[in-house]
Amino acid sequence: MNTQWLAFTEQVKAHYQKDFVPLHEPTFNGKELEYVTDCIQTGWVSSVGAYVTRFEEDLARFTGVKRAVAVMNGTAALHIALKVAGVQANEEVFMPALTFVATANAASYIGAVPHFVDVSEKTLGLDPQKLEAHILAIGEVKNDQLINKETGRVIRAVIPMHTFGHAMKLDELQLICEKYHLVLVEDAAESLGTYYKGKHTGSFSKVSAISFNGNKIITTGGGGAILTNDEELANYAKHITTTAKVPHRWEYEHDEVAFNYRLPNINAALGCAQLEKMPEFIEQKRSLTAFYEESVAPLEGVTLFKEPVNSTSNYWLQTLILNDSLERDAVLEFLNDNGVMSRPIWTPMHKLKPYRECPRADLSTTERLDKKIINIPSTPIKEG
Repeated sequence: MNTQWLAFTEQVKAHYQKDFVPLHEPTFNGKELEYVTDCIQTGWVSSVGAYVTRFEEDLARFTGVKRAVAVMNGTAALHIALKVAGVQANEEVFMPALTFVATANAASYIGAVPHFVDVSEKTLGLDPQKLEAHILAIGEVKNDQLINKETGRVIRAVIPMHTFGHAMKLDELQLICEKYHLVLVEDAAESLGTYYKGKHTGSFSKVSAISFNGNKIITTGGGGAILTNDEELANYAKHITTTAKVPHRWEYEHDEVAFNYRLPNINAALGCAQLEKMPEFIEQKRSLTAFYEESVAPLEGVTLFKEPVNSTSNYWLQTLILNDSLERDAVLEFLNDNGVMSRPIWTPMHKLKPYRECPRADLSTTERLDKKIINIPSTPIKEG
């Protein structure tokens, strides 16, 4: 690597005022300590408490949906989102091959079969045009259901994932879902604070999932949430994520096999404080993008990925796209050796051992991007 790359690493370390810059750290500079202390002092630290209700209400208000159901992590949120959306065992679910493994795992928990499709270089998310072309090649509609002619299975749903917080073309995907009788379930794990055509991601589908892992734009330590505009669906999601316990003053009656996916009150307290800081975090994320746009400019063969057309991104993870003149692992080694923590994109799902035999479309763009994407430090910080 040349002196331009060395200068880049020095700029990043100077920006963060650190000798080694992590990829993404949580930021606690609001009322986190006050709210968590309140939980401890009152004894309401577990799965019931006022902060859980408050967090759900605040989150629904922020994202513009009617209901939010808080759960223990984003994977649990996506699992339940698929279940309440009606996905059944031995049905197929379209999803991008370029995603975190939780997307495929959530479908597998139900006994459904991931069906991998390609992504767009313009959004890094699922490509609606390539999806429809694949449907026309392998699918047929019978009795208002999309059938995979090659496997004989019903294809029930499609899960778009908003990669690194950048929205995919949701309106185009909605039309495809209506045309081919697919249920839309957004994996919005990374896109809290991202808008497509002025509307928050996660609010375009029947139900969606968000993550609050420690490296997300806000965190509850671990945690996630289900978003929906369907009150009945929200009530059912709440019921089956709280062990399907029938309300009673003292009896323990559970009316179906369910899940203990509850978010503890102490974690929800963190979430309430974090959500109050969202406007500041977004502003800092966008300021960081401007910093990187300037500092990356001298690097040959590198493009900083910017928010797609019609979207306003949270810029969760800053992303470099390398051209063919640069070898991804050589760049990763140089950056990490020089104090700038950097990571490749996740291994595409069809290359992972549990999912190698799953049905898939042409994945040429996924294969190409796998060798070109690098994430660089993205923690929002206050400048000056």
